[in-house]
Amino acid sequence: MLTHTKAIVLSALKYGDTSLIVKAYTQTDGLKSYLLKGVMASKKGKLKAGLFQPLTQLELVANHKNKGTLETLKEAKVSYPYKTIHTDIIKNSIVLFLAEVVAQSVQEGEEDPQLFQFLERAFIFLDQATNITNFPLAFLLHLSRYLGFYPDDNQTDELYFDLLEGEFLSKPSLNPLLEAPIIYDFKTLLGTKFDAYSTVKIKKANRQELLNKMLLYFELHLHGFRKPKSLAVLNAVFN
Repeated sequence: MLTHTKAIVLSALKYGDTSLIVKAYTQTDGLKSYLLKGVMASKKGKLKAGLFQPLTQLELVANHKNKGTLETLKEAKVSYPYKTIHTDIIKNSIVLFLAEVVAQSVQEGEEDPQLFQFLERAFIFLDQATNITNFPLAFLLHLSRYLGFYPDDNQTDELYFDLLEGEFLSKPSLNPLLEAPIIYDFKTLLGTKFDAYSTVKIKKANRQELLNKMLLYFELHLHGFRKPKSLAVLNAVFN
Protein backbone atom coordinates (compact mmCIF):
# COMPACT_ATOMS: atom_id res chain seq x y z
CA MET A 1 0.00 0.00 0.00
CA LEU A 2 1.40 3.40 -0.98
CA THR A 3 1.80 5.48 2.17
CA HIS A 4 2.65 9.15 2.70
CA THR A 5 4.11 9.63 6.16
CA LYS A 6 6.52 11.60 8.27
CA ALA A 7 9.42 9.56 9.65
CA ILE A 8 12.48 9.86 11.89
CA VAL A 9 15.57 7.91 10.85
CA LEU A 10 17.02 5.66 13.57
CA SER A 11 19.78 3.83 11.71
CA ALA A 12 21.21 3.14 8.25
CA LEU A 13 23.33 0.01 7.74
CA LYS A 14 25.29 -0.70 4.59
CA TYR A 15 23.99 -3.74 2.72
CA GLY A 16 26.25 -5.11 0.01
CA ASP A 17 28.35 -2.54 -1.85
CA THR A 18 25.70 0.00 -2.81
CA SER A 19 22.55 -0.54 -0.73
CA LEU A 20 21.29 0.53 2.69
CA ILE A 21 18.88 -0.96 5.21
CA VAL A 22 17.24 1.99 6.95
CA LYS A 23 15.24 1.79 10.18
CA ALA A 24 12.84 4.67 10.74
CA TYR A 25 10.03 5.45 13.17
CA THR A 26 7.03 6.51 11.08
CA GLN A 27 3.99 8.53 12.07
CA THR A 28 1.53 6.16 10.41
CA ASP A 29 2.97 2.69 11.01
CA GLY A 30 5.52 2.86 13.83
CA LEU A 31 8.94 1.27 13.33
CA LYS A 32 9.72 0.31 9.73
CA SER A 33 12.77 -1.14 7.97
CA TYR A 34 13.45 -0.24 4.34
CA LEU A 35 15.79 -1.73 1.74
CA LEU A 36 17.24 1.03 -0.42
CA LYS A 37 18.78 -0.80 -3.35
CA GLY A 38 21.72 0.91 -5.05
CA VAL A 39 21.18 4.18 -3.17
CA MET A 40 24.91 4.66 -2.56
CA ALA A 41 25.76 4.34 -6.24
CA SER A 42 22.93 6.37 -7.73
CA LYS A 43 23.56 10.06 -8.41
CA LYS A 44 20.35 10.77 -10.30
CA GLY A 45 17.78 8.88 -8.21
CA LYS A 46 15.20 10.48 -5.89
CA LEU A 47 16.80 8.87 -2.84
CA LYS A 48 20.17 10.17 -1.59
CA ALA A 49 22.19 8.29 1.03
CA GLY A 50 22.86 11.58 2.86
CA LEU A 51 19.17 11.84 3.80
CA PHE A 52 19.44 8.90 6.19
CA GLN A 53 21.60 10.22 9.02
CA PRO A 54 20.35 9.36 12.55
CA LEU A 55 17.29 11.34 13.70
CA THR A 56 16.81 13.12 10.35
CA GLN A 57 13.15 14.08 10.01
CA LEU A 58 11.74 13.07 6.64
CA GLU A 59 8.57 13.00 4.59
CA LEU A 60 8.32 9.63 2.87
CA VAL A 61 6.36 8.08 0.06
CA ALA A 62 6.71 4.38 0.87
CA ASN A 63 5.27 1.06 -0.16
CA HIS A 64 4.16 -0.58 3.10
CA LYS A 65 3.17 -4.22 2.77
CA ASN A 66 3.00 -4.59 6.58
CA LYS A 67 4.07 -8.23 6.48
CA GLY A 68 7.15 -7.89 8.70
CA THR A 69 9.49 -7.83 5.70
CA LEU A 70 11.74 -5.05 4.41
CA GLU A 71 9.67 -2.26 2.86
CA THR A 72 10.53 -0.08 -0.14
CA LEU A 73 10.80 3.71 -0.45
CA LYS A 74 9.76 5.67 -3.50
CA GLU A 75 10.55 9.20 -2.30
CA ALA A 76 12.13 10.92 0.70
CA LYS A 77 12.69 14.58 1.52
CA VAL A 78 13.70 16.44 4.68
CA SER A 79 10.70 17.77 6.62
CA TYR A 80 12.72 19.74 9.18
CA PRO A 81 16.28 20.79 8.24
CA TYR A 82 18.47 20.66 11.35
CA LYS A 83 20.92 23.52 11.86
CA THR A 84 23.23 22.12 14.57
CA ILE A 85 22.46 18.47 15.39
CA HIS A 86 24.77 16.88 12.83
CA THR A 87 27.59 19.45 13.01
CA ASP A 88 27.97 20.06 16.76
CA ILE A 89 30.17 17.24 18.15
CA ILE A 90 28.36 17.10 21.52
CA LYS A 91 24.90 17.14 19.96
CA ASN A 92 25.99 14.52 17.44
CA SER A 93 27.06 12.16 20.24
CA ILE A 94 23.66 12.72 21.90
CA VAL A 95 21.97 11.98 18.56
CA LEU A 96 23.73 8.62 18.17
CA PHE A 97 22.81 7.71 21.76
CA LEU A 98 19.13 8.72 21.43
CA ALA A 99 18.72 6.99 18.06
CA GLU A 100 19.97 3.78 19.66
CA VAL A 101 17.67 4.19 22.68
CA VAL A 102 14.58 4.79 20.54
CA ALA A 103 15.41 1.89 18.19
CA GLN A 104 15.52 -0.45 21.17
CA SER A 105 12.39 1.00 22.79
CA VAL A 106 9.87 0.71 19.96
CA GLN A 107 8.54 -2.41 18.27
CA GLU A 108 7.78 -3.14 14.62
CA GLY A 109 4.17 -2.46 13.66
CA GLU A 110 3.11 -0.48 16.72
CA GLU A 111 2.14 3.00 15.59
CA ASP A 112 1.82 5.71 18.24
CA PRO A 113 1.17 9.21 16.82
CA GLN A 114 1.63 10.83 20.26
CA LEU A 115 5.05 9.22 20.71
CA PHE A 116 6.00 10.32 17.19
CA GLN A 117 4.95 13.88 17.99
CA PHE A 118 7.04 13.85 21.18
CA LEU A 119 10.12 12.60 19.30
CA GLU A 120 9.63 15.17 16.55
CA ARG A 121 9.39 18.05 19.03
CA ALA A 122 12.19 16.78 21.27
CA PHE A 123 14.72 16.58 18.43
CA ILE A 124 13.78 20.03 17.12
CA PHE A 125 14.23 21.30 20.68
CA LEU A 126 17.69 19.67 20.85
CA ASP A 127 18.62 21.28 17.53
CA GLN A 128 17.71 24.74 18.82
CA ALA A 129 18.98 24.42 22.42
CA THR A 130 22.30 25.75 23.71
CA ASN A 131 22.51 24.12 27.17
CA ILE A 132 22.14 20.39 26.51
CA THR A 133 24.01 18.61 29.31
CA ASN A 134 20.77 17.37 30.94
CA PHE A 135 19.00 16.58 27.67
CA PRO A 136 19.64 12.79 27.64
CA LEU A 137 18.23 12.49 31.18
CA ALA A 138 15.18 14.62 30.44
CA PHE A 139 14.57 12.71 27.21
CA LEU A 140 14.70 9.28 28.89
CA LEU A 141 12.39 10.43 31.66
CA HIS A 142 9.77 11.81 29.26
CA LEU A 143 10.13 8.88 26.85
CA SER A 144 9.23 6.51 29.69
CA ARG A 145 5.81 8.20 29.90
CA TYR A 146 4.99 7.26 26.29
CA LEU A 147 6.31 3.73 26.80
CA GLY A 148 4.09 3.18 29.85
CA PHE A 149 6.48 3.16 32.82
CA TYR A 150 6.82 6.78 33.90
CA PRO A 151 7.82 6.92 37.58
CA ASP A 152 4.99 7.07 40.12
CA ASP A 153 5.56 10.58 41.50
CA ASN A 154 3.00 10.53 44.32
CA GLN A 155 5.48 10.04 47.19
CA THR A 156 8.44 12.17 46.13
CA ASP A 157 9.29 13.11 49.74
CA GLU A 158 10.60 9.56 50.35
CA LEU A 159 14.34 8.74 50.40
CA TYR A 160 14.46 5.84 47.90
CA PHE A 161 13.17 5.08 44.42
CA ASP A 162 12.65 1.42 43.48
CA LEU A 163 13.69 1.04 39.84
CA LEU A 164 11.85 -2.26 39.36
CA GLU A 165 8.54 -1.14 40.89
CA GLY A 166 8.84 2.43 39.60
CA GLU A 167 7.85 4.03 42.91
CA PHE A 168 9.29 5.94 45.86
CA LEU A 169 9.87 4.14 49.17
CA SER A 170 10.60 5.17 52.75
CA LYS A 171 12.86 2.14 53.31
CA PRO A 172 15.24 0.39 50.88
CA SER A 173 13.96 -2.72 49.09
CA LEU A 174 16.05 -5.56 47.64
CA ASN A 175 15.51 -4.19 44.11
CA PRO A 176 17.90 -1.76 42.36
CA LEU A 177 17.41 1.70 43.88
CA LEU A 178 18.00 5.39 43.45
CA GLU A 179 19.17 6.93 46.72
CA ALA A 180 21.15 9.91 47.99
CA PRO A 181 22.70 11.92 46.50
CA ILE A 182 21.33 11.31 42.98
CA ILE A 183 17.74 10.82 44.09
CA TYR A 184 17.55 14.58 44.76
CA ASP A 185 18.57 15.32 41.16
CA PHE A 186 16.04 12.74 39.97
CA LYS A 187 13.25 14.40 41.98
CA THR A 188 14.18 17.82 40.58
CA LEU A 189 14.03 16.51 37.01
CA LEU A 190 10.67 14.85 37.73
CA GLY A 191 9.26 18.22 38.77
CA THR A 192 10.68 20.12 35.78
CA LYS A 193 8.93 20.67 32.45
CA PHE A 194 10.78 19.37 29.39
CA ASP A 195 11.59 22.82 28.03
CA ALA A 196 13.05 23.95 31.39
CA TYR A 197 15.40 21.02 32.10
CA SER A 198 18.46 23.14 31.25
CA THR A 199 17.88 25.24 34.39
CA VAL A 200 18.51 22.19 36.62
CA LYS A 201 22.02 22.11 38.11
CA ILE A 202 23.49 18.58 38.40
CA LYS A 203 27.09 17.68 39.21
CA LYS A 204 28.88 15.85 36.40
CA ALA A 205 29.49 12.67 38.42
CA ASN A 206 25.85 12.60 39.57
CA ARG A 207 24.61 13.14 36.02
CA GLN A 208 26.63 10.19 34.74
CA GLU A 209 25.46 7.90 37.55
CA LEU A 210 21.85 8.95 37.09
CA LEU A 211 22.06 8.30 33.35
CA ASN A 212 23.34 4.76 34.04
CA LYS A 213 20.49 4.20 36.53
CA MET A 214 17.91 5.50 34.05
CA LEU A 215 19.22 3.07 31.44
CA LEU A 216 18.91 0.28 34.02
CA TYR A 217 15.32 1.46 34.59
CA PHE A 218 14.69 0.96 30.85
CA GLU A 219 16.34 -2.48 30.95
CA LEU A 220 14.05 -3.53 33.81
CA HIS A 221 10.89 -2.35 32.06
CA LEU A 222 11.53 -3.07 28.37
CA HIS A 223 12.10 -6.65 27.23
CA GLY A 224 15.32 -6.93 25.25
CA PHE A 225 16.57 -3.40 26.00
CA ARG A 226 20.37 -3.22 26.37
CA LYS A 227 22.67 -0.41 27.41
CA PRO A 228 23.47 1.51 24.17
CA LYS A 229 26.93 1.00 22.70
CA SER A 230 27.11 4.74 22.03
CA LEU A 231 26.97 5.50 25.79
CA ALA A 232 30.78 5.29 26.01
CA VAL A 233 31.13 7.95 23.29
CA LEU A 234 28.55 10.16 25.01
CA ASN A 235 30.38 9.91 28.35
CA ALA A 236 33.74 10.62 26.69
CA VAL A 237 32.41 13.76 25.00
CA PHE A 238 30.84 15.10 28.20
CA ASN A 239 34.03 14.43 30.15
